[in-house]
Amino acid sequence: MSSRNSHANKAAARERLRAEREAQAKKDKVRRQVIVAGGVVLALGVIGAIGYGVMQANQPGHWEKAAKAELVKPKNTEGEDGTTVVIGKPEAKKTLELYEDSRCPACAAFEQAAGEQIKKDVDAGKYKLQYVGATFIDNAVKGEGSKNALSALGAALNVSPEAFLQYKGALYSKEQHPEETVDSFAKDDYLLKVADTVPALKGNAEFKKAVEDGTYDRWALEMSKAFDKSGVKGTPTLKMDGKKIETPQTAELFTAAIDKALQG
Repeated sequence: MSSRNSHANKAAARERLRAEREAQAKKDKVRRQVIVAGGVVLALGVIGAIGYGVMQANQPGHWEKAAKAELVKPKNTEGEDGTTVVIGKPEAKKTLELYEDSRCPACAAFEQAAGEQIKKDVDAGKYKLQYVGATFIDNAVKGEGSKNALSALGAALNVSPEAFLQYKGALYSKEQHPEETVDSFAKDDYLLKVADTVPALKGNAEFKKAVEDGTYDRWALEMSKAFDKSGVKGTPTLKMDGKKIETPQTAELFTAAIDKALQG
């Protein structure tokens, strides 16, 4: 091989090597750019996710929104906010005030013992019944069931006072009332299931829509405020024309206590 050919071959080899190095350098540069871009996208994604999480955390919850929603008062209510719920014959001279929280186990026990007797007394005109609903258990053991059940009771009251009393009794029944720490009433499906045991509410499309739409959520919150302003500290609490009655444990004791209160 001539020295000229040898020199040419070496030059060609060097050129190929240079071209390969340049090509590899371009590939490495592109790879680095892709990695950097991917890192930027990932970082932006993480920042975006954190930002979204913070934004969502700062968004008002359902009941915070309900507190500012338009107030819809159920039928069969009185007062500026519709929080005066009095059921019974107008000619009845006495009024039994009943303070209850839907999740309250003691309220359930009282209703199971005396609920039917109260309905009979009201129907007979023995006294009127004024109901005041509370929601403090939602704060005490966490949850939304007291508020949600009170809203559903508003929907039942909008149907009729009779439907309201029957639905209240069904919610407190031994078969339907959950443990205090079990927030079953927070679920609309459960409230509607209980409503199916009340003839006036079963298959009632308007009632169902009101429960699912939370039509009376704001009203429930206003009713809860009325309870808070009453000065009553626990449930169930009974008063006859403002005078407290010790909560009886049986229907017989209830009737005896009421008869005594009616004479006072």
